[in-house]
Amino acid sequence: MNRFPVLRLSACVLALASGGAIAAVNLPQLNIDKTQTSVSGLSSGGFMAVQLHVGHSATFKKGAGIVAGGPFYCAEGSITNATGRCMASPAGIPTSTLVNTTNSWASAGSIDPVANLQASKVYLFSGSIDSTVKPGVMDALKTYYNSFVPTANVVYKKDIAAEHAMITDDFGSACSTKASPYINDCNFDLAGAILGHIYGTLNARNNNTLPEGNFVEFNQSQFITNHGMAPTGWAYIPQACTTGTHCRLHVVLHGCQQNVTLVQQKYVRNTGYNRWADTNNMVMLYPQTSTAATNSCWDWWGYDNANYAKKSGPQMAAIKAMVDQLSAGGTTPPPAALPAPTNVAASNPTASAMTISWSAVTGASSYNVYRNNSKTNALPVTALNFTDTGLAAATTYSWTVKAADANGAEGAVSAAAAGTTTGTPPPAATCYTASNYAHTIAGRATALYGYTYANGSNQNMGLWNIYTTTTLKKTGTNYYVIGTCP
Repeated sequence: MNRFPVLRLSACVLALASGGAIAAVNLPQLNIDKTQTSVSGLSSGGFMAVQLHVGHSATFKKGAGIVAGGPFYCAEGSITNATGRCMASPAGIPTSTLVNTTNSWASAGSIDPVANLQASKVYLFSGSIDSTVKPGVMDALKTYYNSFVPTANVVYKKDIAAEHAMITDDFGSACSTKASPYINDCNFDLAGAILGHIYGTLNARNNNTLPEGNFVEFNQSQFITNHGMAPTGWAYIPQACTTGTHCRLHVVLHGCQQNVTLVQQKYVRNTGYNRWADTNNMVMLYPQTSTAATNSCWDWWGYDNANYAKKSGPQMAAIKAMVDQLSAGGTTPPPAALPAPTNVAASNPTASAMTISWSAVTGASSYNVYRNNSKTNALPVTALNFTDTGLAAATTYSWTVKAADANGAEGAVSAAAAGTTTGTPPPAATCYTASNYAHTIAGRATALYGYTYANGSNQNMGLWNIYTTTTLKKTGTNYYVIGTCP
């Protein structure tokens, strides 16, 4: 009669001893501020963090931390490129081509619009003696990000003689060591530096023993099976975040040979992130590869799927689904309404340019300038003036300015300021009404970052596609403005 209970107990003991999924739970739905989600990673996790940041920029637009990674789609689907130019021979990285691919994929909807990156904060770290991913690869990554993220939003630290590893200030091997678990004590709190740059001033970290109950092994199979990913992953969830407190979410991606199977929980527990999470209401999500993945790496060159860098890539989609589930109990708060800039003025006219200036707005991180209701600046303006170029001679224009917060949300529009350029009046105008795509084919406009800009005036015509129709007025040789003809 007692035989069956004994068998059931033995099965449970065996499952626990082998690390079976019996210990894993499904990810909870928490009150996550969806505007405060970010990502960081080391090595293959660094490349994957770039993929998530750029590919799912609507989700990860708060920012990213990249340690020993490289530009988006660096390998272009080739293991030869991955191990060559993207690790050992960075001079061969075609950065401008990768920027063009990013814009093309964004226009096609394969990745999120690149405009989401304009308000991101990016922290880059390269060990000066990294012999696996050479510092030049990170230099190329910085050049790549310069096409999408304001220079002021990017920090690049490369002055520590660190080998290929995640850097801490109190755990791991000697700083110059390259060996498992690839965590080195370099007397520098890299996790804190990344989180501090992305989120701003933080509460002091918890240097005491963290509550064991805050470490959660979760069921990754709920989101993906195989594709180089383990059946379970890990998360650090502060107790306050389980009781309804509004929290932030940061995804942490390990490097090759660093999953739980190979280094146990060293990366999950000892890289420094959780101590900051505990005192700042942050959830840390640690997705895991499996040993079935090539070298236990994340897919950043196509070993699993040709669409590895797109939103449809299996690993990309799985991590996005994990973030969505964790955030399902939260909301996206409405942006704070910034007041309109004052004292907007147009000055220093030439035949093709005008300087627009304004007074600072408290709480503003940047500003956007509009000419005749069309945005003129490609990247956020952090100064209190902007020179608008490509104007027609002897023509009157009107400008307004909007302040934007750290998330890129714009406030109220300013009063308009008018100004007239110098020079000879342009010839009589001719108008063309067509789709934005047709305008570019006809040579009246150009496409950039998924948007269309009129030749000469550089006015933003909206999305580059066959559905958006715009009337362009030709006012000079290869010079067009948005408008109508009488």
